[in-house]
Amino acid sequence: MLKALIFDVDGTLADTERDGHRVAFNRAFAEQGLPIVWDEALYGRLLAITGGKERLLHFFTDVRPDLRPSGDLSALIRHLHARKTTLYSDLLNTEGVPLRPGVRRLLAEARDRGLVLAIATTTTEKNLEPIWAALGPGARGWFHTVGAGDCVAAKKPAPDIYEYALAGLGLSARDCLAFEDSENGLRAATGAGLCTVVTVTDYTRAQDLSAAALVVDHLGDPGAPATRLSGAAWTGRQIDVDTLMALRASCGAR
Repeated sequence: MLKALIFDVDGTLADTERDGHRVAFNRAFAEQGLPIVWDEALYGRLLAITGGKERLLHFFTDVRPDLRPSGDLSALIRHLHARKTTLYSDLLNTEGVPLRPGVRRLLAEARDRGLVLAIATTTTEKNLEPIWAALGPGARGWFHTVGAGDCVAAKKPAPDIYEYALAGLGLSARDCLAFEDSENGLRAATGAGLCTVVTVTDYTRAQDLSAAALVVDHLGDPGAPATRLSGAAWTGRQIDVDTLMALRASCGAR
């Protein structure tokens, strides 16, 4: 029996990576007087590293060590990430959050059908505030458990954030289904034993998503049907609760 849905955030609930986080990182670099611009192609490669602070460390040590400033790198990364978080929040609060197709519809249906909702993300909890605003009044209260930021030590693809969410829900993996957008997220979810639906983005479409129960372009809305890309046979137009219940049952039979 499906009892809960666990959602990643960036790229899954909303298209926030390319025109949100990337832009905020670049503004933080400019504020600091650093000659660094993460264009769309570079940022796509950097997304292989999960977590903003971890991404900065990887950039300065492995990608462009020639651009590493002198001084305490750890302190600089903490400062850049803190400023990026504030700039990201300001950007989305000013310009809004582009929720992905079908997200609002599915969340409403899940709540109506009595399913419990949870979040499992590596983004900081402050970055979730524009998401709550986009979803509507009281949206934070829709989610029983929110795993975000540094509440676990190991970031995706480690399964820790999903194990944290499952512990908060008081449920086992067989009671739940996860939603992700990337290979790292998928590895984290399946590592925790979760049947997982992947909704790809332009950044993740070519990644190895073979472990997903179902891969679609998005969840679907009236007038904007979802397209199955791989995984379980599915010929519907929108991912709904009945689809998810059947999918969860199929995962359990494997």
